[in-house]
Amino acid sequence: MTSSNETEFDSEVDAILRPRVGQYLVGAVEGRGVRVGLACGRFNGAVTSRLIEGALLVLAERGVDRNDITIAWAPGAFELPLVARGFALGEQVDVVITLGAVIRGDTGHYDVVAGECARGVQDVQLATGVPVVFGVLTTNTIEQALERSLPDETNKGRESAEAALEMVNLLRQRVFSS
Repeated sequence: MTSSNETEFDSEVDAILRPRVGQYLVGAVEGRGVRVGLACGRFNGAVTSRLIEGALLVLAERGVDRNDITIAWAPGAFELPLVARGFALGEQVDVVITLGAVIRGDTGHYDVVAGECARGVQDVQLATGVPVVFGVLTTNTIEQALERSLPDETNKGRESAEAALEMVNLLRQRVFSS
């Protein structure tokens, strides 16, 4: 979820680092056999729907079976951590992707909702060991939210789905199992 080409990971780093370590772990962005829960916020739902479209496109491209995808709608972003927790504890998914949009308004409500949603998502994944990807847009304007949910390669739902598959496959590697 890089904001600049200057900060993107340089793939040539692989060639430099791999020979210098015993194990070099990278998760594949492969979806066959991966069960995905999409925890989605209805508030700003038009933006959320665009993020879902981007995520579903990537999941299909990467081989996730449509029957292995579940969508659950929460009222808004503040409630997404609880939905993510339900998915994670229910053991019916390998990864949860949270999708929604918190757009700054005239009050301090934005700071509370965005911050607590992010903290809650992090708490769920650390407590359960199930990856939970934060695909919630936190923008200053509606225009920014619409721009980040365009139906193209810049769609943050797409990026969230790629990150989700990468995390599942990274954690499935032998070194991380107990």
